Amino acid sequence: MLHSPVLEALGRRITGGELPAGAVLTLDGIGTEFGVSRTVAREAMRLLEGLGLVRSGPRVGIVVLPHAAWNVLDPRVIAWRLDGPGRTSQLRSLTELRQAVEPLAAAGAARGATAAVRDELVATARRLRKLGEAGEGDREEFLALDIRMHELLLRSSGNELFSALADVVAVVISGRIHLGLMPAHPVPEALDAHEAVARAVATGDADAAEEAMARIVREVRGALDGREQG
Repeated sequence: MLHSPVLEALGRRITGGELPAGAVLTLDGIGTEFGVSRTVAREAMRLLEGLGLVRSGPRVGIVVLPHAAWNVLDPRVIAWRLDGPGRTSQLRSLTELRQAVEPLAAAGAARGATAAVRDELVATARRLRKLGEAGEGDREEFLALDIRMHELLLRSSGNELFSALADVVAVVISGRIHLGLMPAHPVPEALDAHEAVARAVATGDADAAEEAMARIVREVRGALDGREQG
């Protein structure tokens, strides 16, 4: 869409601090900078307003809003922040969210997932191990399968709020690449834990699924802590 480059550029500037709270934008200024019509500029501003990044009014123009107003769980906002100067802090906050949510989601999946989901989880975990042991943990296929596994667990949790976080977690997992936290050879414990989650869900063992998922997100948190201390 024509507004996409404008939306991406301004979204990154706002979330990265280049355009601080209180900064004023105009449709004419946006049109001149990006070479777009007022209609395109207006559509980009409408989307940014929907994300809580700006507010427009008849006498104030288009004003950048403070962080407290942002829709911080929107995948676009998360992706922009993970690409910005505060990416480590953002990843830490999101990892803490995962620690609170994903173990419970795995337990819910063990109680209510369909047979097809249980089978897919087992197959996905098996493929993740094969790729990881082959030194392909930093490849696109590994990333896609990892995202798919977590998505299946969240969407099968039986909790609509957990399910709604599936896209957020996908962005977070992808964002780990930017911090070098997706090694070619994943730690064996992480591969073990993914298979343990899949087995527990397949057999309906909610306690084991919760414990194994807690191990996964704990490993993610440990890798992040190690990077900050390194």
